[in-house]
Amino acid sequence: MSFRIDENVDLAKWHTFGVKASARYFTHIRDANDLKELQQSDIFREHRTLLLGGGSNVLFLHDFDGLVIHMSLGGIAVDEENDRHVMVTAGAGVIWHDLVRYCVDHDYGGIENLTLIPGTVGAAPIQNIGAYGTELASVFDHLEAFELETGRFRTFRKTDCRFGYRDSFFKHEGRGRFLVTSVTLKLSGQPKLNLSYGAIRETMKEMGLNPEEASISDVSHVVETIRRSKLPDPNKIGNSGSFFKNPVIPEAQYQKLSTKFDNIPGYKAGDGYIKVPAGWLIEQCGFKGKRFGNVGVYDRQALVLMNYGGATGREVFELSERIQDEVMHKFGIQLEHEVNIVV
Repeated sequence: MSFRIDENVDLAKWHTFGVKASARYFTHIRDANDLKELQQSDIFREHRTLLLGGGSNVLFLHDFDGLVIHMSLGGIAVDEENDRHVMVTAGAGVIWHDLVRYCVDHDYGGIENLTLIPGTVGAAPIQNIGAYGTELASVFDHLEAFELETGRFRTFRKTDCRFGYRDSFFKHEGRGRFLVTSVTLKLSGQPKLNLSYGAIRETMKEMGLNPEEASISDVSHVVETIRRSKLPDPNKIGNSGSFFKNPVIPEAQYQKLSTKFDNIPGYKAGDGYIKVPAGWLIEQCGFKGKRFGNVGVYDRQALVLMNYGGATGREVFELSERIQDEVMHKFGIQLEHEVNIVV
């Protein structure tokens, strides 16, 4: 057995919010073969489990009276490569940004717009991470996962994952049932850059780069620059990046809102639907830059809730509920958490 199970472990350093919480039991998994032995242990059988990667998308409301399984499976490998495509597989414990850097350095295109998204590779398909006009689903080929109930390994193709906007099978029917062990992406050997979203083109010009001659390395550098200017470093102040999803509403509802709020931004999100920036909605409700005791809203990006130090998960959650109530009251739009709330 190459893993051990520790007791009463402080979780503050294992999730980016850094709120006060501890786990009754905690283990690192560095070898996928250890999962079968873990699954047969008494502690696993007698307690509920929580799967934890980089901890960048989780909020603990109190101590976790169960087993936290921290996935530490490493490794990046090229499985197949030709003139058009390259298949890259990464272990679930690989830091997502490290995978992006690896692919950019090797000129494998497709995930450069996802630069600097926090978390691990194993969490990426669960959330169907996305940024600047790109989602994981667009380059996803398959993943390998361990089924906790049966002790078997399973392969999930794209259709099996049922990807949606920041959503997947693993957040619904598959929640808590599977441990992702590796993810395989189908990337491009002849990258087509996606410069259409957000401030990518404008920032490129400000940095003296020509968008028509840009490389995937340029795109990655620009996205990293933008993200660092908008998001606080979780190593310095507790946060999980975007706390809420950008709501997608019917076009008719958006048109009605635009008659009352003529500057409300919106982006096409499929036939008959409009995506509205949640940060804008929150800012219009007066929360941007406001502090409430140990918690608050970031002054550069209203989507980000922060732990200034010593906060409990309950304090963060209550602020999120207050924001939801105000947005609903003013705009009639229900904001959904992007962060997973552990109760």
